[in-house]
This record gives sequence, structure tokens and C-alpha cells, in this order.
Amino acid sequence: MRKSIIVSALLGLVLWVTGAQALTLSVQGDGNITDYEVVLVLHQLLFVFWLGPDLGRYLWSTRVADPQLSPTTRITGGELIKRIELFPKVCISLMLTIGGILTEAVGITHPWWQMAGIVLLGPVWLTMVVLGHFRANTNLGRLVNDTDVWFRLFMAGAVLASVSYSWSIGRLDNTPWVTGKLVLFAAILLFGMMVQIRLRPFDAALASMAASGPTEASDVSMSRSLAGARPYIFGIWFALAAAAWLGVAQPT
Repeated sequence: MRKSIIVSALLGLVLWVTGAQALTLSVQGDGNITDYEVVLVLHQLLFVFWLGPDLGRYLWSTRVADPQLSPTTRITGGELIKRIELFPKVCISLMLTIGGILTEAVGITHPWWQMAGIVLLGPVWLTMVVLGHFRANTNLGRLVNDTDVWFRLFMAGAVLASVSYSWSIGRLDNTPWVTGKLVLFAAILLFGMMVQIRLRPFDAALASMAASGPTEASDVSMSRSLAGARPYIFGIWFALAAAAWLGVAQPT
């Protein structure tokens, strides 16, 4: 518990300080590193540490589901998956806050209450992620993880509603690429929600294998579960790549 709180507090503090400074400074052309550029690098790092571990998690999932491998190897792979899956979750929890700060810097202004919500979202969501990961076997951790699917659904709806409103009043007319990135992020949230739902039998079969060894039924359950999640996993990767291209190209 103490470990999760410390990690959450430190990352949240960094986010608060960086975000507050980025809102007060503009991009300067004097060769100095600006706070905007620092936040931009953070945004890029979130992309890297999201996609990389997510690829690793999928590759290890295919090995865990492979009945040709030894039970020890498969169980060890399952433990590794649980460890590395924290990285994509941390990145997704911070992406909207960092992205919101960047949009402010490129000229999309927000009312103070909306910006306050954007800056608060990162630390709050991050705290949920950290508690769910490090306290997974406690009542609090289970509660957080059980509500994660619904939270993602809520956030996807909130993002789409915000984009629709901003588009209707012309607020995003000069930055259509921001609209595209936000819509893709909402899609990623929905895809991630479906991945969690589809992989529940996989997780249950893995726990059964760790407790009593592999069976034909658990092997079939893993294979079917992973196959059901695969289209959504690939959808997340495609949406991430498309969002990265929009951020670099910034088409008008």
C-alpha cells in the first residue's frame, strides 16, 4: 500500500509541476528548451512506453497459451505479463492530461474549470491504476479493477462528447488533427475495454494452471480468449500508430 501511494504521489507531483509551468509559457525560438518541449517529450515517451510493453505483453500471452511449452515457462510468462502490463496502463492514464496541456500550448484554449479537470485527471487516474496493480489481491484493488471497464467506457463517452461540442462551435476548425487524435483515443479506450472483457477467461485459465497445472480445457479457454481479444489488440496498435502520425504531420 505504502509503495503504491508513494509512486502515485511522485508521478502526480511531477505532472502537476510540469503542467502548471507549461500553461504559463509559450514556445520560444531562442534555442532554449521550453516547458512546452518538455511536455512534448513526455507525450512522446508515453507513446513509446505504451506501445512497447503492450507488444511484449501480447507476445508473452501467445507463449502462455502455447500448450507445447512447459507449465513452468507458461506460468512464469503469466507472471511477467502481470508486471509489464502496468506500463501501458500508466501511460494511458496520463495521456489525456499531457495531451490537454499540449493543446493549450498550440492555441486551443480551455476554460479554467476544464483545464483544472484535465490536470486533475492524470493523478486521479494514475492513482487508480497503481492501486489496482499493487493491491490487486485486496478488496480495494479488486474494486478498482472491477470498475476500470466502466471508467474507460465513461471516459470514452466524455472524450467523444467534448470533441463533438468543440467541433460544433468551431473550436477545432484550425486543428482537425487534434480532433482525429481524440477520436482515436476514445476508440483505444473502447478497444482496451473489450480486451479486458475478452481476456477474462484467459486470466481465469492462467490462475487455474498455476494452482493445479494445465488441462485441455484451460488450454482451449486460453486459446479462444486470446483469439477473441486479438482484433481489439491490433486495433489499439493501429489507432496508436495513426494518432502518432497525426501528431507529427498535423494535417489541416
